[in-house]
Amino acid sequence: NSMSLELWEEVSIMDEKNIPIRTYQVCNVLEPNQNNWLRTDWIHRSGAQRVYVEVKFTLRDCNSLPGVTGTCKETFNLYYHESNEDRESYIKESSFIKVDTVAADESFTQVDVGDRIMKLNTEVRDVKVTTRKGFYLAFQDVGACIALVSVRVFYKTCPLTIRNLATFPDTVTGADTSSLVEVRGSCVNQSEEKEEPKMYCGADGEWLVPIGGCLCSPGYEDKGGVCKACSVGFYKAKSSDTGCSKCPPHSHSLRDGATVCDCHSGYFHADSDPPSMACTQPPSAPQQLISVVNETSVVLEWAPPRRLGGRSDTSYSLECLICQAGSHNRGLCLPCSSDVLFSPSQTGLKTTRVVVSELRAHTHYTFIVHAHNGVSRASGAGATQSVSVTVTTNQAAPSPVSFIQATDVTRHSLSLSWQQPDRPNGVILEYEVKFYEKDQKERSYRIMRTFSRSVDVTGLNPLTVYVFHARARTAAGYGEFSGPFEFSTNSDPFPLIGDGVNSAFLLLSVSGVGILLLISAAVFIISRRYTHKQTQAHRHIYKRVKIYVDPFTYEDPDQAIHEFAKEIDVSSIHIERVIGMGEFGEVCSGRLRVQGKREIYVAIKSLKAGYSDKQRRDFLSEASIMGQFDHPNIIRLEGVVTRCKPLMIVTEYMENGSLDAFLRKHDGQFTVIQLVGMLRGIASGMKYLSDMSYVHRDLAARNILVNSNLVCKVSDFGLSRVLEDDPEAAYTTRIPIRWTAPEAITYRKFTTASDVWSYGIVMWEVVSYGERPYWDMNNQDVIKAIEEGYRLPAPMDCPVVLHQLMLDCWERERAERPTFSQILNMLDKLIRNPGTLPFILLPFLMYIYAWSVCQWLQSIGLERYRDTLAAAGYTSLDSLLTLTHQEMDRLGIITPTHQDILIASVQQEMLSQMQHIQHTMVPV
Repeated sequence: NSMSLELWEEVSIMDEKNIPIRTYQVCNVLEPNQNNWLRTDWIHRSGAQRVYVEVKFTLRDCNSLPGVTGTCKETFNLYYHESNEDRESYIKESSFIKVDTVAADESFTQVDVGDRIMKLNTEVRDVKVTTRKGFYLAFQDVGACIALVSVRVFYKTCPLTIRNLATFPDTVTGADTSSLVEVRGSCVNQSEEKEEPKMYCGADGEWLVPIGGCLCSPGYEDKGGVCKACSVGFYKAKSSDTGCSKCPPHSHSLRDGATVCDCHSGYFHADSDPPSMACTQPPSAPQQLISVVNETSVVLEWAPPRRLGGRSDTSYSLECLICQAGSHNRGLCLPCSSDVLFSPSQTGLKTTRVVVSELRAHTHYTFIVHAHNGVSRASGAGATQSVSVTVTTNQAAPSPVSFIQATDVTRHSLSLSWQQPDRPNGVILEYEVKFYEKDQKERSYRIMRTFSRSVDVTGLNPLTVYVFHARARTAAGYGEFSGPFEFSTNSDPFPLIGDGVNSAFLLLSVSGVGILLLISAAVFIISRRYTHKQTQAHRHIYKRVKIYVDPFTYEDPDQAIHEFAKEIDVSSIHIERVIGMGEFGEVCSGRLRVQGKREIYVAIKSLKAGYSDKQRRDFLSEASIMGQFDHPNIIRLEGVVTRCKPLMIVTEYMENGSLDAFLRKHDGQFTVIQLVGMLRGIASGMKYLSDMSYVHRDLAARNILVNSNLVCKVSDFGLSRVLEDDPEAAYTTRIPIRWTAPEAITYRKFTTASDVWSYGIVMWEVVSYGERPYWDMNNQDVIKAIEEGYRLPAPMDCPVVLHQLMLDCWERERAERPTFSQILNMLDKLIRNPGTLPFILLPFLMYIYAWSVCQWLQSIGLERYRDTLAAAGYTSLDSLLTLTHQEMDRLGIITPTHQDILIASVQQEMLSQMQHIQHTMVPV
């Protein structure tokens, strides 16, 4: 089809201000089937992906034109055609793509024009242009009386901007009206990346969702988006510091942009000192050193140095020398032997008193006390400031006898011998031996004395165990008795040691010892099991003591949040991407690195700007609630950010999201035993909450989160706030009617029993793989059906026993519903299938569990914790089910990943073993 261009005329008219303007007009309204085209020149799109066409025009009302009924129109069509170059002088109509039919909001009559009233229309249309370098626009008249006053073609950009010290260039918006263009920023001069700076350019030309940013480099600070050097006398040590700081006392900087201040002469900085700390000096010498000699021990005491150098980390060390009598020359002194003991220690002392023992008698010692602090080494001053004292030890009693040996043992006698004490401390004058029957426990004993290092002991009873002690005496007196040495007399007249040993007696003795060992082992195992059970019972009682505290009882919400949640430094949080929108603002995922712990993935909820005091309180209340819980099936709160904006709540990151969406995504992919395992985890978490007297009020599959190990955790603790704020909310959309018990809907009776009703609905959701409860029934129909006794039917392939448990949870009378403790026991029994396992096999089953812990730890690569768990009483898989993150922190298992693996794997292993036993055991 050809284009008819000649009917459009270029005409000059006067606007409302009597200024001439050029227009294109067409008004061929008398003839039908008009097809008049007006085309623009070729327009280069300049990188734009969506252009906007603003058309200003006037249009005459067909009613003001007589005799044109059926032929006059009050619209025209806008078309476009993309092309790579301006060479197309003729373009077919079929090559153009229609943008829209444009109609006028205001039309005029001939009278209007006579009165010089111009009714100008402005219409804007957008066109996606991405396939060619440029395009043409065309206007098609189909029989209207129209004048085009102006056509403006433009595209939108997000303007050049600086955000978080990163420059984002002028950016063309995306091709689609809902698209976001990700733009990476570049750090301004003298700055460095804290985290990769990114923003998104929206379709309306606005910058959205700033992530990351830059920090001014050391020596520079942020001044209105520009990094400027610190002036003389100021410094900035790290890019993460907020700004330049004045040099601390006794230091200076002589140039702009200093990253550290230099100490004045005579002052120093230790390597471990922060840059903000003042320069300091080494301490002076300790004062008033005194000594008290007690035989071969010396007590040394001194006063702190008069000048501590401006520091609080003063410590002391001792030097011990053996010197010749009257010698003042250090060259004639030798270091003390390694046998000398210093209590509490010889170096790194924080106290000003030391006891030195194990010295030689009648020996001259010199003790030198040195004072140190953090800059003693940095000062390069050589020897530290010190004070010394010389003492002479006294005569002392000998040290204890270390070993006694028995020979020639008969029915009524034996011979003892021993070595001289390690430190005789003089001439040994005699030895004393004390002995008694072991059963008498020193109530009746005998003493023998000898000048030699041996003695024959006679007059003993046959086949009796005797305990022997020995000690030595010098002129200073007796030393201490040795430790006990036990020997037994013989039942035969022949010696027990040597060739005369009776073989029958030896065999009988060995047999008796073996029997005793077996009995002892049995008693030990039984007592350990009983102790473990008692420990578990005490642990359970202790847990029941903790009661939930409602944060809304606090007048100051900050007091509640600081009592129940840990404050996190915002610099430890690295936001990576936006994963959704919450009630209060964006929800992001990222990483958390806390000093001394391994980096973990977390979810971050933020409070959007412009919040009210009520919104702030509501936002933080959920963290105050979560912070009171510590259970493997409750979402774990990592901490909060309240000291800067935006306010944040940081929780563990659950990779598989909400349970209902996860089940719908994996419809039919799990076994019944796996679904029951999920239900058991939820029931365990709810039992923990009910034990703490906490009522959830919004238990549903959408509020259960699933991590990468398929562990289900209860979350979303915000509904109680909604109900408190809106007393009339019983039938509003904020109340989850399909999951709420009848008494809670009608009388607002929210209890643990109403949570049990909700748990029954969750069971139905899990077994049906996320199907919507009551399908497409509206809330009023659901309420009416329940009142009339209707209950959800069993999902497809649902075991009868599971549906019966659901029906128990949906009993009309709340007192007849099971508790979460009973539900947990029922699920455990269902997993173990007691109909298949006779009662006599259950102890054997627990025995198998106890012996599989070591193998299980090996299978998950965490064998290193075997002894730690065993020492704490966790010797079976079922006992490990009680492990919490707090308990593992106490035991020294502090790696978050290892904690999650332990909690998830033990639940899966228990289910796996029970399932295996179901298929392998047969009734007896």
